[in-house]
Amino acid sequence: MRYQITGKQIDIGNALQVHVETELSEVVKKYAERPTDANVIFSRSAHEYVCEATVHLSTGLTATAKAHANEIYAAFDACSAKMEKQLRRYKRRLKDHHRERAEPVELYGAPSYILAAEAQSEDAEPESLQPIIVAEMETKIQSLSVGEAVMQMELAGAPVLVFRNEGKDGLNVVYRREDGNIGWIDP
Repeated sequence: MRYQITGKQIDIGNALQVHVETELSEVVKKYAERPTDANVIFSRSAHEYVCEATVHLSTGLTATAKAHANEIYAAFDACSAKMEKQLRRYKRRLKDHHRERAEPVELYGAPSYILAAEAQSEDAEPESLQPIIVAEMETKIQSLSVGEAVMQMELAGAPVLVFRNEGKDGLNVVYRREDGNIGWIDP
């Protein structure tokens, strides 16, 4: 497994890098058969350290965790614990999907845009109904079953996931509802 351990305006020492590699490899190997790479980013937010970890699995799915703490090692340990909890929760499904799927998750490119937020008062009318595009990017849309999409949304900690439905070859959306249930849009 490849590791990329970086710090945003923080110097990451060798001891922390070794600690991250050994602890994260134990957690991931316990629950996922063949992880491909891991990206761990440390940063500061006021007086706290923030640790964000992303692990890409060989099936194409991604697990993400984020934690805050007053010490950098404690931030990583909390992040590692969250990652372990997620992977433990989905261990059976991760391994079952891996056996069914001979090839990794197929990805399709799609344009992605960031629109400027309108910072106007409630009474003011907008000059134009056309939004201002701040950035244009390329994003990847995964080809998944509905069950895999729900699992990927949970692993990533995302409120919504757009995916290409393997069964129908159309774009679908799963999202977390306010009542805690999962919604599925299948046009």
